[in-house]
Amino acid sequence: MSSGDERDGGRGEGAPPEQLALIRESVRKAEVPRAKPRTWRGAALAKELPVARVLVDKGVLHLDRYFDYAVPEELDAEAQPGVRVRVRFGAGRGRVRDGRREGGGLIDGFLVERVAETDYSGPLAALAQVVSPEPVLSEELLGLARAVADRYAGSLADVLQLAVPPRSARAEQRPSPAPLPPPAVPEVGSWARYEHGGAFLEALASGGSPRAVWNALPGGEWSEEIARVVGATLASGRGALVVLPDGRAVARVDAALTALLGQGRHAVLTADAGPEKRYREWLAVRRGSVRAVVGTRAAMFAPVRDLGLVVLWDDGDDSHSEPHAPQPHAREVLLLRAAQDKCGFLLGSWSCTVEAAQLVETGWARPLVASREQVRGAAPLVRTVGDGDLARDEAARAARLPTLAWQAVRDGLRQGPVLVQVPRRGYVPRMACANCRAPARCRHCSGPLEGQEGVDALKCGWCGQEEAAWHCPECGGFRLRAQVVGARRTAEELGRAFPAVPVRTSGREHVLDTVPGAPALVVSTPGAEPVAEGGYAAALLLDGWAMLGRPDLRAGEDALRRWIAAAALVRPQGAGGTVVVVAEPTLRPVQALVRWDPVGHAVRELSERAELGFPPVSRMAAVSGPPEGVAAFLGAVELPGEAEVLGPVPLPVTAVRGARRVGAPPVGERWERALIRVPPGRGAALAAALKAAQAARMARGGVGGEVAVRVRVDPPDIG
Repeated sequence: MSSGDERDGGRGEGAPPEQLALIRESVRKAEVPRAKPRTWRGAALAKELPVARVLVDKGVLHLDRYFDYAVPEELDAEAQPGVRVRVRFGAGRGRVRDGRREGGGLIDGFLVERVAETDYSGPLAALAQVVSPEPVLSEELLGLARAVADRYAGSLADVLQLAVPPRSARAEQRPSPAPLPPPAVPEVGSWARYEHGGAFLEALASGGSPRAVWNALPGGEWSEEIARVVGATLASGRGALVVLPDGRAVARVDAALTALLGQGRHAVLTADAGPEKRYREWLAVRRGSVRAVVGTRAAMFAPVRDLGLVVLWDDGDDSHSEPHAPQPHAREVLLLRAAQDKCGFLLGSWSCTVEAAQLVETGWARPLVASREQVRGAAPLVRTVGDGDLARDEAARAARLPTLAWQAVRDGLRQGPVLVQVPRRGYVPRMACANCRAPARCRHCSGPLEGQEGVDALKCGWCGQEEAAWHCPECGGFRLRAQVVGARRTAEELGRAFPAVPVRTSGREHVLDTVPGAPALVVSTPGAEPVAEGGYAAALLLDGWAMLGRPDLRAGEDALRRWIAAAALVRPQGAGGTVVVVAEPTLRPVQALVRWDPVGHAVRELSERAELGFPPVSRMAAVSGPPEGVAAFLGAVELPGEAEVLGPVPLPVTAVRGARRVGAPPVGERWERALIRVPPGRGAALAAALKAAQAARMARGGVGGEVAVRVRVDPPDIG
């Protein structure tokens, strides 16, 4: 851990350089030059500060600026900075700060500031309406949103759509509770298991701003440990923000905070709460009635007063990456907040991402880890089954369950529940030719053919058409084999193998939160593993090659993270806990799991990526679209001199069951993608260049046959 106050004397200079650059740039953009006063045709204007600068809710890059409007006298009292307003946009009623007029009709917006003068030469339109006198956009939130927009080459209006929830009039009318006094400093508790754990809590309680990357010990204590660091921050009179990957994790931390601090000290922000309740909780935070927030991805923008600590759990989880423009990642947003507010920072996980390792290597954060003795005492025994073992194992060839795994299940069921992790949901998600192993593809759209429960015909995973007479175009064979067996099929096989044992499944359609401690088989997809009372007696991690074999830079890191997340739910080795992973034991992620050393794996990955110039050491952006659109964009963008363009290369069609994934090409349309890479310290320049090029193309409105392209900074998949 490290204290921001000690490192930079309270000036924030110890923050990552790119984070500071974005904050300073957002401040510079807010400094708008003044010009001589102008008049307005209509009713009487406000006597003081008659000009309102408004950010209109049009998330297009070429309109990513403020508009000036006149403030009528009757709206003077309510038209204060931060409120929602409605304005007439276009047709001579509003204006763009460079004089261009676009759009039309009444649209929503935020009143950013009131000024005495405007530099617009023509008459200004008046504010049409103050939607609510509730100030929802503070200067701090506006600065954060601008920094996020600049980092991800997006528009400020798009970021504010993510940051400020939709209005609920009934929620605004309800008064928020009075703030509670700071609680007592909590005991160190299980933080004593970590080197410098007690010092971290002490620094927070005394008003310091330590920054740490926390490698949590396996088990269920992590939620209580997060509650204790929040309690220590509240005891110092400051606020705290915790962002978690899903509602199940939020519920655990919510329960831990309530048990430690009591009711009324924290707000819960999740989409499951419904729009009115969520907005009511958000308002309580904005008004200062509540100083602590626990929530999922959208809570990363929560307007916590006097922010003293931001916490992110499991930053490698895909759910922390926002699918809507400009697609920010919660980790990067919280890093910006830590730099802007000079507050504490805690990045925790059972595993360790390469980005987390980079924060430690650069000295911006310090490691918060347990000793090897503590790790060995808390982790289960991990055993491996490799390809050589499977080839010699008759039981594995017949039933897909190696003898070692069979014995682990049998022994584990004598003591309690056994977890079985399967990489894919469904029945038989992927099929291949039994002779040449070529993937079975649909004749209509080239999508993957899947097996169906109780049906002989195959079905395409993309277009949904059935295939009853498949043959291999490579070798002419007619026999099929399963590439990956899904969770339902695995549950069916295990049910036959252990007929007297109940079998439960947990996956996308139905995710279990907890299971009893009685003997049972629990088949789960990664990320959906329920918590067992007293911990699992054993766990099987099947088909490891399916996760390790993905053509993705993060394949090994993601596989290790998912394995450790499942194994962390198993009892310690001293209590008989055993994990069997079916994967080649010589591979680096498998060895890291056996040694329970995710930090060492992340450090080695970071070193290799530094040599190859891959993220996070370099900054990267993806430009995707039809070939002519990508070529036109690359020809027009003014990239930094150090930028390197990789590609473009064809993109595979990845639409699923008729619905297009974010960033994926439409079914049947050929797309390409180019990657643009810049060295460390040039990410802000790359984002600015991409944003300017996209804004210019949008301003032209597709004139000259231009084709739209998609730009994403820090793409999660560059495989």
